[in-house]
Amino acid sequence: MKRAPIPDDDDDSVARKGKVVTTTEGWPELLRRTTTKPPPILLDELIAEILLRIPARSLVRLRNSVCSSWRTLISSSQFAKDHLRRSMAVDPALTHPRIAYYSSRYSYPTIGVFSIQSVFENRPHEPTRVVAYEGRRHRLIIGSCNGLLCLHDNERAMLWNPCTGFTSQPLEIGRIFYVCGFGYDHVNDKYKLFLIEEKKSGGSVTRIFTFGPKSTWRTIQDFPYRLRDHNNKAILINTAGHFVSGTGTLNWLLCSCLTSFVEVLSLDLVKETYSQISLPSRDSDDDLSVFPQLATLRGCLAVCYETKKTHWTLWMMKEYGVPQSWTKLAIIPRHPLLLDPPLNCALEPMYMLKNDVLLVNSPNGKFVLCNLNDDSIDFPNIDSSGDGMTKLRPLSRCSGPRIFHIYHESLVSPSHFGLPTCSSEMWLFKPSL
Repeated sequence: MKRAPIPDDDDDSVARKGKVVTTTEGWPELLRRTTTKPPPILLDELIAEILLRIPARSLVRLRNSVCSSWRTLISSSQFAKDHLRRSMAVDPALTHPRIAYYSSRYSYPTIGVFSIQSVFENRPHEPTRVVAYEGRRHRLIIGSCNGLLCLHDNERAMLWNPCTGFTSQPLEIGRIFYVCGFGYDHVNDKYKLFLIEEKKSGGSVTRIFTFGPKSTWRTIQDFPYRLRDHNNKAILINTAGHFVSGTGTLNWLLCSCLTSFVEVLSLDLVKETYSQISLPSRDSDDDLSVFPQLATLRGCLAVCYETKKTHWTLWMMKEYGVPQSWTKLAIIPRHPLLLDPPLNCALEPMYMLKNDVLLVNSPNGKFVLCNLNDDSIDFPNIDSSGDGMTKLRPLSRCSGPRIFHIYHESLVSPSHFGLPTCSSEMWLFKPSL
């Protein structure tokens, strides 16, 4: 199978030598291509700076139609890192953020993907269409990082870049795990998979798998939380750790349904050590049976509480690991349309635009756009009819039972860090008529 091509942009106008083009205002414009003077020569540094300003999706489209020196540059590991770093620093929207999801109830071999930008721009007139990719078997998504998705099928793990179409060759794992996470060690330039595995003899073991030319498992310090200990004062809310870019950390939420206790359990992928971070305290009058939601917004860790059964409070940690930097970002009124039927969880923040419009997954399983400036809400129209998950309700009506991961399109390839790469593991799904 070949990797799915990205549709070309429309390009209906081509200037020809000596052709006079008349604009709609009637002003003539002479477009000439001279043959008497050689074309100007651009310095390599200038060419690189120009290409760094082009979105990853467009560069993938152009890669096979430019000169060999440009193609070599675009395909290089260093260019992929520089392009990702610049895009995320200037405006993450330039990396075309997308949401990938899979079914947590049925073993469909497809993964649905849709554009976050489309969700914000199309509401509610034109539907945001889900594009589905099909693999050879059902795979769950452990996490996303730098444009890569880490996929697992209970036997093997692989990395997949949906933007470029490349995947790493599947790596044998064959282990059952309770807790997991995928992230990037920015100090050592390593991508790492974290798993707490179940032993056949009972108990568990904590391991880290480092992707590379000599990919190996290593046992590390035990997870500082006993998953099946009924004496725990808190429970682990999310089994897949939230990766916070730039910090090299995976993060899980600990909280109690009996007390106001809430904390973040963090794993530093660089040092491979654990720590705990205090969260803003919950009010004793809050319904403690409604669990908070942990998220990553604008590159920062965030948490959302239900407060006094009247609203949700969204907090953001401006400086990672510093509890004093928790800042109240928004107070979102509880809307009846978001609570029918009621579930025991708060709003799940997904993505936030610069204009303070927030995409959330509501307690009743619907995607909602919340305008934090005027407290208005909107329900985006998401067409999931082509995702191949026929037993699930349409995504515009209910998100469950699906697991969602946000990723930013990039040029990062598994081959950049020594993994054998192929382009045949995931391809565009074409539903039968």
